[in-house]
Amino acid sequence: MISKLTSDKVKERADIVEVVGDYVPLKKKGQNMWACCPFHGEKSPSFSVSPSKQIYKCFGCGKAGDSIQFVMDIEGVGFQEAIRHLAGKYGIEVEEDEARTPEQNLEQNERESLFIALNFAKDFFVKNLQTEEGRAIGLSYFKERGFNPQIIEKFDLGYAMDGWDYFLKAAKAAGFEEDILLKAGLILQKEGDPSRLYDRFRGRVTFSIHNISGKPIGFGARILTKDKNQPKYINSPETPIYHKSDVLYGMFQAKKAIRDFDNCFLVEGYTDVISMHLSGIENVVSSSGTSLTDGQIKLIKRFTNQVTVLYDGDAAGIKASIRGIDLLLEGGLNVKAVVFPDGDDPDSFSRKVGSQAFQDYLKENSRDFIGFKIGLYQEEFEKNPIRKAEVIREIVQSIGKIPDPIIRSVYTKEASGLLEIEEEIIHTELNKSLIKSQKEHFQKAKEEAEAEEKLEELVPSKNLLSVEDTLRIQEKETIRLLLNYGWKKLDDEDLHLCHYLMSETADIVFFTPVYQKILKIYRDSLSNGTIPTTDFFVSYSDAEIRQEVIDLISPRHEVSVHWLDRHQIFITTESDDLAGTAFKSILRLKRRLVHKMMDEAKQKIKSAEHEHFDADKVYELQQVYFELKKVQLQIDKELGIVIG
Repeated sequence: MISKLTSDKVKERADIVEVVGDYVPLKKKGQNMWACCPFHGEKSPSFSVSPSKQIYKCFGCGKAGDSIQFVMDIEGVGFQEAIRHLAGKYGIEVEEDEARTPEQNLEQNERESLFIALNFAKDFFVKNLQTEEGRAIGLSYFKERGFNPQIIEKFDLGYAMDGWDYFLKAAKAAGFEEDILLKAGLILQKEGDPSRLYDRFRGRVTFSIHNISGKPIGFGARILTKDKNQPKYINSPETPIYHKSDVLYGMFQAKKAIRDFDNCFLVEGYTDVISMHLSGIENVVSSSGTSLTDGQIKLIKRFTNQVTVLYDGDAAGIKASIRGIDLLLEGGLNVKAVVFPDGDDPDSFSRKVGSQAFQDYLKENSRDFIGFKIGLYQEEFEKNPIRKAEVIREIVQSIGKIPDPIIRSVYTKEASGLLEIEEEIIHTELNKSLIKSQKEHFQKAKEEAEAEEKLEELVPSKNLLSVEDTLRIQEKETIRLLLNYGWKKLDDEDLHLCHYLMSETADIVFFTPVYQKILKIYRDSLSNGTIPTTDFFVSYSDAEIRQEVIDLISPRHEVSVHWLDRHQIFITTESDDLAGTAFKSILRLKRRLVHKMMDEAKQKIKSAEHEHFDADKVYELQQVYFELKKVQLQIDKELGIVIG
């Protein structure tokens, strides 16, 4: 286990803006930074990062936490690995607890063991390039491609020896268990004889596949001989840490350039990515020859909304893979395309013309998806009017995938000009397409609603809050004030807000468990002479408390400074009159509590009247109810609530 001293150093040094900024582009708005959430698809930013509080909070999906929690969420790792990741980023030496035994040091959870095994494999394949076989086959292949030593090192290129168990023997000698090597996809079991194990990658050059933080999670491997019985490329299988649908080759090396240039070039193969880096273009990733997935599109959208798809000069191949453009449009990305001359791909073309000419070609031949699609089919529909009608419908369907109505309108106008057809006709077809999609969406929603009908008969309407719900909301508001302003003094009095709230709630039992816990922790700290800070709660061991506290200290909106600076409009806030704010909050809490007690009294009266009639008991309960009603009216008067 990592020592507490190391964890504390990481918490002290890690800056939430820097950590989150490695994964998503942040824009300043008010006091906080904002972005589209990396954890769920959204069109407008609801993911907030607070530099002052060192926390993040998504108001869409609810994800929240500090720097360590963000790494845990985004990388899908545990606390220990998140600490190691941040320690590496900030150059902090990781210290292990001395209390751990050698046996405990060998025990790692499966996920961490897989990362270690794959990193060992990466180093093993890289070192193989220096062997006699590696130099003769692997290194010579890379040199033929024009790959220099710097690019080979940058992408962790390597070579798998041509033998059944070169890697297996080396890994076992290094202490790796066969079970971990199997789960990492590095070795295979012989069919019919599970005890016979052998290397998955043999006699091939290797391309390391990294996750977004740069850790090896899998490999692609290319054979260099012309063996018809062997596939040209083989890849790592799905593992607990490698999900092909969520990974893009080269994203780790490209993410900074993608943010800087606000554009992502999308290519097909490993060598396409590497060749473009050699040509001075680093904002490029590859789908590794597979069809685009929703997870890969969301990964691109973390860094930019602009995508340029690069197609090999093969018309048949382009038409077969063009569906990816619709997926990109549907994902909210702005799409352009570049087609290379017939017979060329980004790798071969960049080597043929050189770096500068390659970059110039991309600039001069980049077309938006409308012009690209029309140009692709132009020869066909010029000879066949019916084919032109089909192309128009395909273009309309693509435009219909765009979620932004303004961008849809712009592309409709452009398509009208390029296709030489009235804009109104395209609008009509587009409306038909949108109506059809809406009907499908409506039907799906209707089916979901019908599935919940029976439940709605058993529970109160969602729009009607129960007495318990309203009490919970007011308890939440009391805790929110306590966390955000507990350390502040009320007016000119020598009284902190937390002491006032604690005094007023001394005889009140909170009914919501998490607020009970927070209140008790706060009371215990005060009894020890310490006012707990939000930092104390954000790093608290209880995950439920951490999540709730972050929710309560993260404001969704803030008043623009321009109201006062530019327009001289002064907006009062709750912090301007903390004494009044706290007083009213306590009154509302007590009002909700009185409501709950009145509701319980009514239930008891009904029970006494119907189940086992007791006139004296009924009278006694009625008196309790009327006294509670008097208290409620007194509170209403203080709050200025008038009820007819």
